[in-house]
Amino acid sequence: MLIGSLLAWLVPLNLPVITSVADYQPPQATLILDRNGEALDAIAREFRLLVPYEQLPELLPKAFVAAEDGHFWKHSGVDGWSILRAAFNNLLSRSRKQGGSTITQQVTRALMLGREKTFSRKMSEALLAYRLERALSKKDILTIYLNEIYLGEGAYGVEAAALTYFGKRAADLNLAEMALLAGLTQSPGNYSPLRNFEAAKSRQRYVLNRMAEDGIITAEMAHQAFSQELKLRNRWKRALNGYFAQYVQKELERAYSPDELLTGGFKVSTSVDSRLQEAAMRALLRGVDQVARRQPSRKTPQAALVAMDTASGRIVAMIGGTDFNRNQFNRAVHAVRQPGSSFKPILYAAALEGGLSGAGRISDQPLALTVKNGRTWRPKNFGDRYRGEISLQDALVFSSNVAAVRLLQQTGFPALIAMARRLGIRARLEEDYSLALGSSPMSLLEMTSAYTAFANDGFLHAPVAITSVREPNGRIRPWPQAELKQAMSPGVAQWLKAALVQAVQRGTGRQAAGPKGAGGKTGTTDNNADAWFVGFMPGCTAGVWVGHDHSVDLGPGEGGGATAAPIWRAFMEEAAALSAR
Repeated sequence: MLIGSLLAWLVPLNLPVITSVADYQPPQATLILDRNGEALDAIAREFRLLVPYEQLPELLPKAFVAAEDGHFWKHSGVDGWSILRAAFNNLLSRSRKQGGSTITQQVTRALMLGREKTFSRKMSEALLAYRLERALSKKDILTIYLNEIYLGEGAYGVEAAALTYFGKRAADLNLAEMALLAGLTQSPGNYSPLRNFEAAKSRQRYVLNRMAEDGIITAEMAHQAFSQELKLRNRWKRALNGYFAQYVQKELERAYSPDELLTGGFKVSTSVDSRLQEAAMRALLRGVDQVARRQPSRKTPQAALVAMDTASGRIVAMIGGTDFNRNQFNRAVHAVRQPGSSFKPILYAAALEGGLSGAGRISDQPLALTVKNGRTWRPKNFGDRYRGEISLQDALVFSSNVAAVRLLQQTGFPALIAMARRLGIRARLEEDYSLALGSSPMSLLEMTSAYTAFANDGFLHAPVAITSVREPNGRIRPWPQAELKQAMSPGVAQWLKAALVQAVQRGTGRQAAGPKGAGGKTGTTDNNADAWFVGFMPGCTAGVWVGHDHSVDLGPGEGGGATAAPIWRAFMEEAAALSAR
């Protein structure tokens, strides 16, 4: 009482104060969840997720109290002995490493005051701490502290920190993990286990020893916790969902303002499968590494992968590049590149819808066309190989370029462009005969979505990533799902599906063979700058693109079959194994 009266006399009384724990309403992150409700990523100005005291494991608050303020449950907001001890130690070391602030003072500093180190600011902090102790219970103060404190790597509060460092909720932390988080408070940057593991372990030991000294745990428990292996969330996994989160944020901005999403604490349920995300990244990185080994004199290429549930159009995996930490450009969505021969099935769909018989034949002989400016264009097959008169199916299976151009001559540009639009292709399509060979750039997401119709009897759902949003007021808002559209007749789709299965079994897509029922098409541009494979197996449709951001060639021997198809196969095989469990 004496200290409080003295402080009230020294410091003006017109300072802000929290009168109830309900007044604590900090900015919260929008949390993006996978299809099973597990956290994928967050949209945040400050990555913070509020967690009630009752949902925390019993030892977690005790670990922070032991580390930061051993007299927390006894003092009135200011601990005179701690201040004297810190002053004495700082005098001996001729530094200001120890501040002597209680947890209550740290709460007032974070919520109400600036960071300047002046006498008046310190006095205001002490007075407000005293006031806070009179207004709130100790548990409420500790609740605010555990949700407010910065714990490094962009994480505010214990819930965000638990997800950042360990990929789990605070409620699931073990003693070793709790002690490590509690040790971060003094200097989150210097003690981050992701940056300086030895320093983090040293602080963990300090916290465990303090807990043992205070009788919170036994010495044996402290020893076991210190010896326990820490399974940290590595850099690769932390960046795993960045491209997908970016895509989800853009979708959310159709309904909410950026500020709402950065601070509002939404919970966004999505269609993505975390297991498939990891499988996609593994396949992508392995494939890109193999290209780098085959082409040691060239830069390592970029790559992207999109996978969708064929029947619903829901995105189950999206990787937009090899390293989100270094480059946030989402090549699965925003890169528009020439798809090469992977575009041909759309041409065949237009021709068949226009009345061409799937049992028909077509010439696979050299062709010369007079095009713009009176010049002559001679499309060529890969390896200058021509087969004469062949079936329409074989023309697609073996990816005949001259047959595709002849098919476009018969079908016409309006029919082809109309079919592409019905399949969700929004990219600009040039009325040039090279369009038959995939010369008009488009996105991987567009192409992958279009292929779902081939495997789904001609029915198409536009891509969708969000299933529902839980708003801050608790209301659950169902997210609009894509309308089912019939892009082509079931008969045409079934013909294309059978032909694309043959393309994998005996045609240009043989490198994709493996997954049961696999079908798809390769794509390689003339300058060898883009390698594509888009295809399906039962239940799932996926697309892979490999290339360089600045359209330089991938190197001799690279292309849709050698480069993209093995990545597709590796991902689909793992996806099939996961679905069988």
